[in-house]
Amino acid sequence: MLFSFIIPLFNRPEEIQELLQSIAAQSYKNFEVIVVEDGSTLKAEDIVKNFADRFPLQYLYKLNAGPGPARNYGCEHAGGDYFIFVDSDCLLPPHYLDIIHSHLCTHPLDAFGGPDAAHPSFTPLQKAISYAMTSFLTTGGIRGRKTHLGVFHPRSFNMGISRRVYARTKGFSLMRFGEDIELSARIHQEGFSTGLIADAFVYHRRRTDLKKFFKQVHNSGIARINLYKRHPETLQAVHFFPACFTLACLSLPLVGLVSRPLFLAATTLVVLYTVLVFADAAAQSRSVTVAGLGTVVAYVQLLGYGSGFLQAVWKRLLLGQEEFSSFQDTFYQ
Repeated sequence: MLFSFIIPLFNRPEEIQELLQSIAAQSYKNFEVIVVEDGSTLKAEDIVKNFADRFPLQYLYKLNAGPGPARNYGCEHAGGDYFIFVDSDCLLPPHYLDIIHSHLCTHPLDAFGGPDAAHPSFTPLQKAISYAMTSFLTTGGIRGRKTHLGVFHPRSFNMGISRRVYARTKGFSLMRFGEDIELSARIHQEGFSTGLIADAFVYHRRRTDLKKFFKQVHNSGIARINLYKRHPETLQAVHFFPACFTLACLSLPLVGLVSRPLFLAATTLVVLYTVLVFADAAAQSRSVTVAGLGTVVAYVQLLGYGSGFLQAVWKRLLLGQEEFSSFQDTFYQ
């Protein structure tokens, strides 16, 4: 068995059916699937086992501990040479595994990742969130673009590691946010080869609303400082942009009281950035609706991430508190 898909699942039976259907349609067939139910009360056992005649399949149940330990549990039961992690809210194009297999044959890697994209069937909000999470204007391209800033860290919605990597690193840590980047950092430290397979994208159908999205990115901002405490080299200049943006937005009223010319200059920069995001989102999505939503989502993303980042700087770096995360209901968002 060459590839083992490992999928953590928490109270999302409707999602796993769509994902498994896309896996069953893969043109490359040398794989198995391991679904790890992480303490769900809405179990998907019957849905999962309906696919038992389509490909080698294991359905495992464990007490809830978060997606990282659930993936590790799946790895312990996997028979593949490579473990591929995807989230339950993803869909795979039919040639996804073919692309990975071909790339590894010509460019061997110990660990790899790919980008995410929006499927034509996604709602306008899902497309807008996909834009905000992948645009160079909002993330600096760090989530899997061909052009990205700094060291590429595979993300667990679309990530593969060799059996040898898992044996050496012991997989994901107990962090509930940023656990994939933390594992990537240890993979780099161990000297393993890593790389982006740019054509091995997944469709990431984020089933969320703006409130949940804010919570998710807020926790991501906190996780960035938690990661910095463990692996200082993972903190890059691009990670400061949302915090600077948040501070700039919050300080605009004060700037207006101090200096009208400075206020007009700062407001002009904000307006120009907004127009640039709208234009870029419109060009990529070919939809004014998605572009408008994408501009709103970009602000939610930047302010959510920035506020989490600043909160963690205050609590972790200045007050010396232990690792923490907010909004405990968003581990699987």
